[in-house]
Amino acid sequence: MAIFSLYRPCLISTILVLCLADTAFPHDPDEMSLDIPEVSVTGDRPVAASSQQLIPGKDLVLQPQGKPAQVLRLIPGLIAVEHSGGAGKADQYFVRGFDGDHGTDIAFFSDGMPINLRTHAHGQGYTDLNFIIPETIEAVDVQKGAYLPEYGDFATAGAINFRTRQAVKESVAMATGGQFDTQRYLVMVSPTKGRVRTLFAAENYYTNGPFQHDNRYLRTNVLGKATTHLTGRDELSLKFTFQKSKWNASGEIPFRAVDRGLLDRFGAIDPSEGGTTLRTTGSLNYHYDTVSDGRFFADVYGQYYRLDLFSNFTFALNDPVNGDGIRQSDRRVMYGGNIGYTQQGEVLGITAVGTVGLQVRVDDMHPQLGMQARRRLTGTTVDSDVLSASYAPFVKVDAQPLPWARLTGGLRWETVTFDVRNRCLSCVERPDGRTSAGIILPKMNLTLGPWADTEFFANYGEGFHSHDARLAVRAGTAPLARARTYEVGIRTRPWGDDNLELLVTAWRVDLQSELVFVGDEGTTEIRGASRRQGFEVAARGRIWGPLSVNGSFTWTHAKFRNGDAIPLAPEFTAYGAAIVQWPEGLTSQLQATYLGARPLIEDRSITSPSWMVCDWTQRYQLPIALPYGRLEAFYFIQNLLGTDWEQAIYAFESRLRTEPTGVTGIHFVPGNPRTFMGGVAWYF
Repeated sequence: MAIFSLYRPCLISTILVLCLADTAFPHDPDEMSLDIPEVSVTGDRPVAASSQQLIPGKDLVLQPQGKPAQVLRLIPGLIAVEHSGGAGKADQYFVRGFDGDHGTDIAFFSDGMPINLRTHAHGQGYTDLNFIIPETIEAVDVQKGAYLPEYGDFATAGAINFRTRQAVKESVAMATGGQFDTQRYLVMVSPTKGRVRTLFAAENYYTNGPFQHDNRYLRTNVLGKATTHLTGRDELSLKFTFQKSKWNASGEIPFRAVDRGLLDRFGAIDPSEGGTTLRTTGSLNYHYDTVSDGRFFADVYGQYYRLDLFSNFTFALNDPVNGDGIRQSDRRVMYGGNIGYTQQGEVLGITAVGTVGLQVRVDDMHPQLGMQARRRLTGTTVDSDVLSASYAPFVKVDAQPLPWARLTGGLRWETVTFDVRNRCLSCVERPDGRTSAGIILPKMNLTLGPWADTEFFANYGEGFHSHDARLAVRAGTAPLARARTYEVGIRTRPWGDDNLELLVTAWRVDLQSELVFVGDEGTTEIRGASRRQGFEVAARGRIWGPLSVNGSFTWTHAKFRNGDAIPLAPEFTAYGAAIVQWPEGLTSQLQATYLGARPLIEDRSITSPSWMVCDWTQRYQLPIALPYGRLEAFYFIQNLLGTDWEQAIYAFESRLRTEPTGVTGIHFVPGNPRTFMGGVAWYF
């Protein structure tokens, strides 16, 4: 695979057209002018690993509406589930043997802006994707492992970047309704598409969910984006987003109460659980292409975020009178940016692309943990002001010494500072202090081929996740946990470029320490070094005529170095979808997601059940003549087979008010029953 500059195809095409026009016509600006139409060139992007992929926006349209995390099932081995019996909270992410909780070991970005939140009141790396409107996504960049220098904190199992559109070809107004009082409304327009390309989108979503105590989940999202060229060689993009949500939650309920008939599976022990959240973001992305095959790039971003989360995990275990309700509060401002330069050229006759860059991020936050009863604060456990900053210079080189061999690698040097100030002298937990830590992360990738439309990959990279700052300032604690990641794999198209692509990958992740701060309890759990290894097989593309498939299967073996199981790490996961493009504008998709049994505690004596859920989707372009635009009807049936399944599931000790002492057992969040949603979209 020859190296080429991914960011210059449209510029090269335009120059070529201008040169041809100059040859064919006399160049006299007083006599004539020539309008050159926009020329687009498309092609497969070169990848550094067999597990690296690009998911186009058109693949997301067939996913059920309501939660942006639904699109993540298209990534082999990644499953996202609801975490608390209410849709307003961040999801729980499973990938490569990690129960990533809310994002501790998988990094998420939106147009290069980090989404994971450090030292979050609910969990380190907390990642709430609900501020993303799925229809605004142009593509999803997926990087597994820690093989690329441009990714740092939390990118141990991988990194995912949601790239938003600059404009839409057709504006759309959409209305969707379904069971459990579910409603969704979307408007997306591009007022200008010339030199200045604009995109405005607004979404409103409401559902009560299948629970006995209505979720009353209300979410409002707004996005505004403008992209332009200041000169003929650059691009400037400005983006703004706003999200506000509130909800009730049924929480994680004990299986023993359901088994005894004391509680319906969609009931609640403490129906006062729930929360509110707000996030506002702004970002600027700029790049300038030089005449010498170089590119300067600079990005800046800022976020304001707040969350109030009310939970009750153990019910009446610690406080039989008021209950064990907790309130987690988070207020923060996050800002940062990237700056760098990329140059393409030849070194000793070898074609190469080199990049040098610097990434900076600052989190100024106020996380708080306290006790509550029916959302009324009854005490404070931890109350801190935290300032955390990171500085990460990196270098990256992409070289092709031979026509059939490509090398990609680099080095990242990240320094993270932690400054914690205690605000509560009477609290049991009073973290306070300053510290810093640095880490050097080498990355190396080898690609061989293609031979007969087949490429071979070998990868090594080191990554890390930072610990909660309140934990990091304690004596004897390592603030950063290093991960060493390995991978070998194959990508092949045995039946040609336009047909099925097959991917096979074997991988390993060695994590230095799983010492984590547990925001739900305000305590620290010391978990030693761990190893995760496995393989994944994926297939995607057209099988025959109108039939396409997308599927994957993963196997994982995850354990601590002392032999104990890693709780919640699934052994088997699978996803499969069949898509048929029928004549007359009808598209159908049948998809299934499988999550295998997994140990819930270290000695493997308690395990979760496995489950498989099927979804059915149809979209149809209505043959109705309109004065302007076109209509499309669609519907989704989630959990088509009506399976009883569990989303989040844990084993811990709790106590019901009718029980004399605490009981250790399984607690779970039920998965949705069979659910219908349908609607209509007007494209104009």
